[in-house]
Amino acid sequence: MQCIGDISEEVWQDCITLFLQTGMCCDAAIITNSPPWLLASYPEGNFFQLTQEEIQILLLREGREKLFLQGITLAGTKCLLIRDNLYTEGNNTMDLRTKGQSWGSQAVTVVQIESVYLVVMGQKGTEGGPLNLKAFEMAGYIRETIHQHMAHF
Repeated sequence: MQCIGDISEEVWQDCITLFLQTGMCCDAAIITNSPPWLLASYPEGNFFQLTQEEIQILLLREGREKLFLQGITLAGTKCLLIRDNLYTEGNNTMDLRTKGQSWGSQAVTVVQIESVYLVVMGQKGTEGGPLNLKAFEMAGYIRETIHQHMAHF
């Protein structure tokens, strides 16, 4: 039986490239809740620096309410948790906003797709709502890619 981990890094990179071509985001990564943790990322962004610890905290299933109080760090950037529906059936998204940067804050969205997660940071000035919708839309494409890949094996 094939699993998500059998999908090549090239396939994941293609998904990242496609999302970046929308012009709405400046950084993206595909992560999972087990090794290798980071499946693909935009080489010119910061998410390639996501650590195992940051990913595990982001994807916690228990005690998520403390994330609202403590915030979340992604690739060394502190973020405020705005909305958490990551494990809500039918939504599976999470909205964050970076904080404390000299260039201003940016929207970040995380979407669960099967057993992987798409993490995207919006371009400066991109609002969280449109970013969330675009990420949710892209998740459908990635889900289709996963199913097509699995069908070929």
